[in-house]
Amino acid sequence: MKDSPLLDKSFDFALSIIRSAQDLQGSREYILSKQILRSGTAIGALLREAEFAASHADYINKFTVAVKEANETEYWLLLLYRGGYLKEDPFNSLHLTCLELIKMLVSSIKTLKQRTPTIKKG
Repeated sequence: MKDSPLLDKSFDFALSIIRSAQDLQGSREYILSKQILRSGTAIGALLREAEFAASHADYINKFTVAVKEANETEYWLLLLYRGGYLKEDPFNSLHLTCLELIKMLVSSIKTLKQRTPTIKKG
């Protein structure tokens, strides 16, 4: 999965989440900053884990958990924005990228499930 647009986007997204979490911690919003930091950085970490998956099913599972983390991250973004902790411009950028990641992950999972390897009988 090296040189993957999905891996690159998730890494860049994690960096943006880290910066946003630092800003939130600077304004003393510790609990929510830790939540979004955990879920927002987990997406790319799970994709990296998938590179060494024990099986095809494990590989798909890593992607499945990554999409769940992306969905959770979207929840925290919406909560932070609507709660007045995150300004409109940073929210719009992060939210758009998060939605793109979700779409890419869902599409990848569908493709991976269609490519389930067959076991050769000897």
